[in-house]
Parts: sequence; structure tokens; C-alpha cells
Amino acid sequence: MFTIEHDYDATVVTLVDEGKAPLLEDVIINAFEDCVTITQVDPRTDQVVRITVSLSQLRDLQAALDLPEGVYQLRKDGT
Repeated sequence: MFTIEHDYDATVVTLVDEGKAPLLEDVIINAFEDCVTITQVDPRTDQVVRITVSLSQLRDLQAALDLPEGVYQLRKDGT
């Protein structure tokens, strides 16, 4: 399950783990104009862990999900 909310400066997507236990903590994704943050509570330490990725890194991740092993570099012309 997931939710989508549009805040003033970001779109917030929350991913809720469903299914059989053990379940993981919710993942919260904040999409800003210039970056994306991903946060999740670490249940071992009860601390919030935050990762920030640039839009360029996000595009690379999107491309990587459909490619085999290797080293790649996206070009500005989209290839």
C-alpha cells in the first residue's frame, strides 16, 4: 500500500509494508524541485535514516532497473 500527498514544496509518497510479519518500517519519499529524500526509521536504533539523491541520480536509478550488469553513463540526448 502507498499514499501520495502534495505539500507546498514537495510530493510525499509513503510506502507501507504489507504482508506477513516481520514487516519493515514505512518508507517516506519526498520529491522536491531539486532532489529526492528517502527516510525510514531504523528499528534497531529507533533513529530516522535519510538519504538524499539528486534528480540526475534518480534518473540513473530508473535506467539501472532495466539494464544488465555493467557500467553505464546516460547522455543528455536520452541514450
